[in-house]
Amino acid sequence: MKVARLHAAGDLRIVEEAAPIEAPGRTLVRVEAVGLCGSDLHWFADGHIGDAGLDQPAIPGHEIGGIALTGPLAGRVVAVDPAIPCFDCPRCREGWTNLCERIKFAGHSDTDGGLAEIISWPTDRLVPMPDGLDAVDAAVLEPLGVAIHAWDLAHVKLGDRIAVVGCGPIGLLLVQLAKRSLAGYVAGIEPLEHRRDAALACGADAVHEPGNLPHDDFDVVFEVCGNPDPVREAMTVARRGGRVVLVGIPDEDVTTFPASLVRRKGLTIPVVRRMPEVYERAILMAERGQVDLRAVVGQQFGLADAAAAFEVASRRDGLKVVIDPSS
Repeated sequence: MKVARLHAAGDLRIVEEAAPIEAPGRTLVRVEAVGLCGSDLHWFADGHIGDAGLDQPAIPGHEIGGIALTGPLAGRVVAVDPAIPCFDCPRCREGWTNLCERIKFAGHSDTDGGLAEIISWPTDRLVPMPDGLDAVDAAVLEPLGVAIHAWDLAHVKLGDRIAVVGCGPIGLLLVQLAKRSLAGYVAGIEPLEHRRDAALACGADAVHEPGNLPHDDFDVVFEVCGNPDPVREAMTVARRGGRVVLVGIPDEDVTTFPASLVRRKGLTIPVVRRMPEVYERAILMAERGQVDLRAVVGQQFGLADAAAAFEVASRRDGLKVVIDPSS
């Protein structure tokens, strides 16, 4: 089978490897959609993310949808939960499986990800999709899950004023969650015109370029970029006593903001780390039409053009870039 294996920053090779074989407790999945996330772009551009480096060639991709080929779900469209927690450490027992001390994660360290024609994955970490939702929808469930986790951390109240700083795919999903929660007002902050247009299409009441939103005005702010300028803007537009949820991953392993601003406002700052067990909620929202998964999807590529897909995604030319390893 063909896989895309990352050997070093910018060095993504399409190679032939042996297909995985059936094993107890695992299912073979024909991968039909892998969404490229900001963390994937860090691996591709830098060969590392934060303090985690690429110490061996790895198959990227953790937003995965496909068709189960074996096991009890054979023939079904499935979403692949990329996290394999231990379920036994203190954090797992508290329900915070995203903070598991021994977690395995697709496309990270020695756990290969989804950019392969066929993968083997624990059957209990596969989620069958309802009729009418395909592999691309399944792949988008992972960023939706991150958005749901961010929403949970925000403790949004009915009628709150909400700002989303950064209207990429997760930001657009947060705009949709905000509009469907009966928020009082939803604003986006985004430098790219096509993403401002997408945020309006997803229901934002208004979308502004950076620096053009009122200060001290929002109960909850989601920061979905990670770099110092948007983080500072998020702190600036939040009201006194508000919450700023940090979702984005910075280009460098540092997040900075003016301490005096945050201290004087008494802001609460939760930080998102992937997601706990939220896939069932994500699927329910998609099945009921409460979120439009396709609204965040842009260009699609075959596996042979995976390097080009990463380049397009790195330029932020569109929205969610998806690779189909089966084509």
